[in-house]
Amino acid sequence: MGKIIRIGIDTSKSVFQLHGVDEAEKPVLRKKLSRKQMLDFLSKLPPLKVGLEACGASHHWGREIRALGHEAVLLPPQYVKPYVKRGKTDAADAEAICEAMSRPTMRFVTVKTPEEQAAQMLIGLRDQFVRRRTQLSNAIRGYAAEFGYVAAKGLSHLPQLLDDIRADDMLPDLALEMIETLARDFERVDTQIATLDRKLQETHRSSEVSQRLAQMPGVGPVAGVMLSAKIGVARDFRSGRDFAAWIGLTPKNHSTAGKSRLGVITRAGDERLRSVLVVGATAVINQWRRTGRTGWPWLENLIAHKPPKLAAVALANKMARMAWKMMTSAEDYQSPWERASAAS
Repeated sequence: MGKIIRIGIDTSKSVFQLHGVDEAEKPVLRKKLSRKQMLDFLSKLPPLKVGLEACGASHHWGREIRALGHEAVLLPPQYVKPYVKRGKTDAADAEAICEAMSRPTMRFVTVKTPEEQAAQMLIGLRDQFVRRRTQLSNAIRGYAAEFGYVAAKGLSHLPQLLDDIRADDMLPDLALEMIETLARDFERVDTQIATLDRKLQETHRSSEVSQRLAQMPGVGPVAGVMLSAKIGVARDFRSGRDFAAWIGLTPKNHSTAGKSRLGVITRAGDERLRSVLVVGATAVINQWRRTGRTGWPWLENLIAHKPPKLAAVALANKMARMAWKMMTSAEDYQSPWERASAAS
């Protein structure tokens, strides 16, 4: 067997398929290993390049493989798919990973640290609880409406709605019991969200990158922690536009024969991160409508001639590019007035 220079690994819960090639790009390794056997097998090999598809557990395996002295790289699944030959098997997937990682222009996913994954877990868990609270609130309102009770929008009006229901002696006992069950679950979830918010603030204060990003209008602790945790190494992106395109804030390109055709926003990448940036941009626009000044003439002109949603996405694109610049240069945010005064 020739010297192995590169291995592609198709991972699963318990079975790992390996495909290795030598310096002549000839397959010299096709092996199926159990979860317990994989690291022991790799520890006996000289340092080489090991590739895996980016997924939930791939960052853990990337750190473990690097600890053995190998170079571990993670590939986006959509970039591996074109190299899969006809037929879906673990061996074909491992071969495709091995082939894709050899391409000079291939883009890789940064292996995240345990701290970055923990921060992502915090944000994801908080998001789940917020959705659950909304579900419970809607359920309470829906059942209450069946007995003639309605309340204004907003969580702050829910306690008064519950008090009105409890004060109704004509309400069936079974209905009141079901409402109380939902109310207890709502209170528990609301308390848990408050606890997660405190942990999020602690994470934000302990992160220099997150605090720096929060200086930008429209970026708060949630967006700051999310950007610092999800991005990893911002220098992996060649430019701010590449970063914005990765989030999904740039238009689709349908150019051909020298004609440039831009379509709708791609909405690729992380949906939650994109949503947070768009919400932050919307808040900036709403503040401009109250104060009458944004500091960005291009944004004021855009708001005057385009729909509010389009302007919010355009501003979110701008925010993503500025965030990339702040993360790569370690510079603080400068308002348009500060930049203008510095230039003069």
